Amino acid sequence: MHIVVMAAGEGRRLRPLTERWPKPVLPIDGRPVLATLLRELAAANVSRVYLVTGHLAEQVERLAGDGRAFGLDVQNVRQPGVLGSADAVRRAVDAGAAAPFLVSAADTVYRRGDVRRFAEAYRASGAAGAIAVRRDPPRGPARPGIRVLNGLVEAIGADESPLSGAPLWALDEPVVSRLCLDREPWELENAFRAALAAGARIAAIEIGKTRDLTDPLDLVEENFPYLTP
Repeated sequence: MHIVVMAAGEGRRLRPLTERWPKPVLPIDGRPVLATLLRELAAANVSRVYLVTGHLAEQVERLAGDGRAFGLDVQNVRQPGVLGSADAVRRAVDAGAAAPFLVSAADTVYRRGDVRRFAEAYRASGAAGAIAVRRDPPRGPARPGIRVLNGLVEAIGADESPLSGAPLWALDEPVVSRLCLDREPWELENAFRAALAAGARIAAIEIGKTRDLTDPLDLVEENFPYLTP
């Protein structure tokens, strides 16, 4: 299975750090987040990675290389501006990403084995797509609540749900065909909303806690846990 890894963002909430280094090359547990993710993808038997880069692209591409160091085949795809997550995925599709495929943010550390379990559960679901959901971190302004019934997504942006969306998705043609049909910046969430409105079955697959760098203080807390009160 192919995967699109979105690594083009500017990481504005992490400024001034991300004025010099792109978010995916910053460390959690002393290792670049992107390197940890690539090793997880290899363990999940991903065959090819479409790495979509933009902000400080050269640093991200240098870290990933051609993927052989991680047991992967990495193909770089450039996104020329802040055009949204759906645009990033569409550019990977234009470069050869074949549906069904996975999509992940490049700045998230998943619990070990969760990417593989997500991919296996999606294959078994027979659904037109899938959204990873989690309880930790909980829903918030940047993490929409996901309402789930019998393993399927009922609604995106459900305030009453204890589950939040994680930055890990699976897409088949009913979702891919609806990429970039909204207004710029084109967002992946809206392609899933449109697919749901058209009656597509979207699986909700629960994963464990995810870790991310949101503000500069996180860089200290995620790498020097003995400093955390």
